[in-house]
Amino acid sequence: MKIVVICHYFYPEIGAPSARLFEMAKYWVREGHEVQVVTCFPNHPTGIVPDKYKGKRSEVEEIEGVTIIRNYVYATPNEGFYKKTLGHLSFMFSSILFGFWKVKKPDIILVSSPTFFSVFSGLFYSVFKRKPFVFEVRDLWPDAVVKLGALKNKLIISCLERMELFLYRRSKRVVTVTKSFKEQLIERGIPENKIEVITNGVDLPQFEALHPEAVQSLREAYQWGEKKILLYVGAHGISQGLSTIIEVADQLRHRHDLYFVFVGEGAEKRKLEELVLEKQLGNVQFIHEQPKEKIALFYQAAYLSFVPLRNLPLFSAYIPSKMFEIMGSGCPIVASLAGEAARILEDSKGAIVVQAENVEAIAEAVLRIADDRPFRDELGNLGKLFVGRNYSRDALAGKYSRLLQSITTR
Repeated sequence: MKIVVICHYFYPEIGAPSARLFEMAKYWVREGHEVQVVTCFPNHPTGIVPDKYKGKRSEVEEIEGVTIIRNYVYATPNEGFYKKTLGHLSFMFSSILFGFWKVKKPDIILVSSPTFFSVFSGLFYSVFKRKPFVFEVRDLWPDAVVKLGALKNKLIISCLERMELFLYRRSKRVVTVTKSFKEQLIERGIPENKIEVITNGVDLPQFEALHPEAVQSLREAYQWGEKKILLYVGAHGISQGLSTIIEVADQLRHRHDLYFVFVGEGAEKRKLEELVLEKQLGNVQFIHEQPKEKIALFYQAAYLSFVPLRNLPLFSAYIPSKMFEIMGSGCPIVASLAGEAARILEDSKGAIVVQAENVEAIAEAVLRIADDRPFRDELGNLGKLFVGRNYSRDALAGKYSRLLQSITTR
């Protein structure tokens, strides 16, 4: 089977979209399929394109058997709705103008959103390559940006929603990453039998126990000493409500054995750094975005990891993919969220789940884990067993490939 994947975000960019699709693509290659990925030059989340791609319109490269066709993009930092929208629009056009002609004849086209501008590329490929396309929904866009208050113009919202429903109907199948997304699409009139749920998961071999020497070297590099590292890795955006974790750090400033470490970039990072300076907190450290290959090492070094979301109804339908990787590493979780993600974490027995943005509850959960090593280790072990049984990336990629094959053989 010849699979073409169209997506705005891809390896070596970090984050759930690129990790999901790159790991799926590698699995499909191992299965014997031919995979071509049409994407843009890497720049997320900083908006900085590596020097080797600058000045180019398009370039083809191969990584671990996956053919990657990279195209021009208006690169911008991950902040500001309109600039990011321009970036997504630029990729929609470049993927057609430059990428289309480099793609060998596919059997099926998989296009991943957000935003759905890239899905128009998928529709174009589908029409002119005369092959079906599958619409993967990782975010209900534009619904998410509307509910976050980033988009308020009613005419624009109405037009975008009409475009969204048009693309759902033109696709052969719709794949969502949560059951809640599926339920919402059914409520909007998309037939249930057209929608398949394939969640995010974890590539367990990447998160197997590492050598203690490597963990110790990391601790020494960041001068952590014997402190218990309370870790957050991921986007520093408006969705995560990380100021709540800063408030927890403020409340626990008397605990000199606890150290809050934030790894990543995002639109809210500068505000968070200013908040730490304002509160004169000496128990918080910000670390720049790290290569994906190094993230497992941070989880191994952590005493616990945070999985926070804002306290908004919108986020009850979301499942932060980082929680599977954290559990896969054997690190316990303090999760402050609700809905489907909360139910999964409660079932795992590898996390303490509290109300979103509840400073007191998060602080209490931190202390419960920090002051009880056997309990901490039990959470880590149970979480790792749970994702191994239920959220192995290989099993999910196999389910995905069977779905794609069922479409191509009809």
